[in-house]
Amino acid sequence: MTTIDQIIADFFNTWTIHGTKYDWPIGNFVACVIALILCVILCGLVGIERERRGSSAGLRTHLLVGVGSCIVMIISIYGFPIIPGLNRDIARLAAQVVTGVGFLGAGAIIHRNSGTKGLTTAASIWIVMAIGLACGSFNYILAIIATGLIMVVLVSFRKIEAKAVKKSPVIIMRVEPNTPFMSSVLECVEKHECKAKEFNIELLDNREVEVTFQIFSYNSETMIPQVVAALEQIEGVKFAGMLNAKA
Repeated sequence: MTTIDQIIADFFNTWTIHGTKYDWPIGNFVACVIALILCVILCGLVGIERERRGSSAGLRTHLLVGVGSCIVMIISIYGFPIIPGLNRDIARLAAQVVTGVGFLGAGAIIHRNSGTKGLTTAASIWIVMAIGLACGSFNYILAIIATGLIMVVLVSFRKIEAKAVKKSPVIIMRVEPNTPFMSSVLECVEKHECKAKEFNIELLDNREVEVTFQIFSYNSETMIPQVVAALEQIEGVKFAGMLNAKA
């Protein structure tokens, strides 16, 4: 089955400037320029959204990853001579890009006792790599559609995610050392018909104990502020609040 992108690529491949000694396939050059420009636009859209959210990887990072992936894909297609009788795998460089960008995305992830941050940013870095490879392999339509879907996920789905987070936020507490607080916390949570899970306890430099855990309300999210207020009244608890982390 012939795709629209293949028809577009075949159209550009017919563009040739006839010279006195050589024929210049200018269509390939035009296709590469369009791929780079389209990659900058599409990856820039994702990068701008991440920049507005204050993520660790913003516009420039997403542009560099996307355009770099596009260039590698173009080199993989046109950068090596075709030798008769020798099979050439044009996807080999692309496979290395997928692995390499995976390490770059891992650097954007921050793990602390209070939870994991940067997963969305790491995923967006990985996805602009895929957009770059799509542009570099001249799958223009695929790259445009994929970018549209990504923007819908990053922008529109945030409201759905925010609503879900309200029902199961992360609670952070600062407790005085040598204070038996766990039984009181569990009793307080159960009293308000909520459920607590994923407890993490860390001893800070000032000898205070930092406790984080996720709480879920069976009835209504309006119950959670009441739980936080009750937790702050427990003996030995110096602070209790909800932790809002950026993706």
